Amino acid sequence: MPVKISWPAVIGIIHPNIGGWAGAYVTRQNIGPWYKFLKKPSWTPPNWAFGPVWTGLYCSMGYASYLVYQESGGFEKAVVPFTIYGTNLALNWLWTPIFFGAHNIKLALYEIILLWSSTAALSVSFYQVNKLAGYLILPYLAWTSLATALNYAIYRDNKSMNTDDEKKK
Repeated sequence: MPVKISWPAVIGIIHPNIGGWAGAYVTRQNIGPWYKFLKKPSWTPPNWAFGPVWTGLYCSMGYASYLVYQESGGFEKAVVPFTIYGTNLALNWLWTPIFFGAHNIKLALYEIILLWSSTAALSVSFYQVNKLAGYLILPYLAWTSLATALNYAIYRDNKSMNTDDEKKK
């Protein structure tokens, strides 16, 4: 029996990973010379964990978007959830170039607070269309909570290395 592939599901799952792959490139360029020397809290996850965790989160976000797409019968009938999703992905993909590319820890902190807020809104809006889709966003919200706390701790402990603070001197 031939396997039937759901192309909307495949596209939904791959789509969020595209920004993740681009972000991984930016991160890789800056992990050694810059990030390595930042003061980080003891509870910072090891560098090797970020890639697999983000891949899993991007896939679950993408599958959740597919469930909302399927349940609502398309993008037009779920404008609010997909607008929040698009905003969330843009904020998600923007954080890495701000933090790792521009080395602007303070701006990255402000940005990740917006990301966290949009992730919470995303979970609620997806849940209203499809309960499983809303639940699939919860691990992403938890990881974004950790990332927000980590960004804050790095900002607090490395104020002299922040691009904005250096420009003011």
